Amino acid sequence: MNRYDLDGQVAVVTGGAQGIGQAVAKRLHASGATVVLWDLDANLAADAAAQLGDRAEASGADVTDYDAIAALAGDIAERHGRIDILVNSAGIAGSNAPVTDYPVAEFHQIVAVNLHGIFHCCRAVLPAMVKNGYGRIVNIASVAGKDGNPNAGAYSASKAAVMALTKSLGKEHAGQDIAVNCVTPAAARTRIFDQMSQEHIDYMLSKIPRGRFLEVDEAANMIVWLCTAENSFTTGGVFDLSGGRATY
Repeated sequence: MNRYDLDGQVAVVTGGAQGIGQAVAKRLHASGATVVLWDLDANLAADAAAQLGDRAEASGADVTDYDAIAALAGDIAERHGRIDILVNSAGIAGSNAPVTDYPVAEFHQIVAVNLHGIFHCCRAVLPAMVKNGYGRIVNIASVAGKDGNPNAGAYSASKAAVMALTKSLGKEHAGQDIAVNCVTPAAARTRIFDQMSQEHIDYMLSKIPRGRFLEVDEAANMIVWLCTAENSFTTGGVFDLSGGRATY
C-alpha cells in the first residue's frame, strides 16, 4: 500500500463507519491525516474511530440536516484551523421496484441522502478550503448513475445528479487549488446490499465484465489518490470503478 503525504491535513469522511467510507478513512489515516468520521450511526462511528486510534474522531451526523452539518464543519475548522479533504460516502440504495410502483416518500428520502447530503457537506466544508487556498473533495457516485439500473430509479437518478453537481463544483473552484471529483463504483458487497433484492444483486453482478464485485480497498486506492496534492490538475472528473461495466 502506497503512503501519501497527508501529514498535518484534516479529512472528513461521511459514511465513514463502514463500507467504502471506512476503507477510505483507514487509508487517509495511514497516510498521516487527522480523520473525522461523520455517520448517522454515532456509536458505530465512535467504534471505527477508536480502531484507528490517535488522529481520529467521530460524530453522529445526518447529512440531510444542513444546519447540523454546518455546525459540525464549523467546529472542525475552529478546532483544527483547516479542512483539507472531504469524501462524501454516505448514501442509501433503497428498495427495488419500477418507478410506477416506487413509494414516493422513499424516492424523496434517497434523493435527500444521496444528493442533498453531498450538497450540504460541500457547502458546509468548502468555505474552510477557500479560506486556506487548498482542498480535495471526492464524491461517491455510482455506475448506476451512468447506466440507469432498472428497478432502482431513485438511486440511479440521485447518483447521476451527483456527477453533475461534481462537474459544477469543479468548474466553480477551478481557479483555486481545490479539486472536486467523483468516482462511479460498481457494486461492492457492503451493508448497502441489505436494502436490495437478491434479484437486483444478481443483476448487478451480471453486468460487471470482471465477474466479481468491487472490493472496498480497491475503491479506497483510487479515492485517496484523488485526495492528495498529486492530483493537481484534474477537477470535475468522473473516475470509473466499474470493473469494465462503464461504456463512457
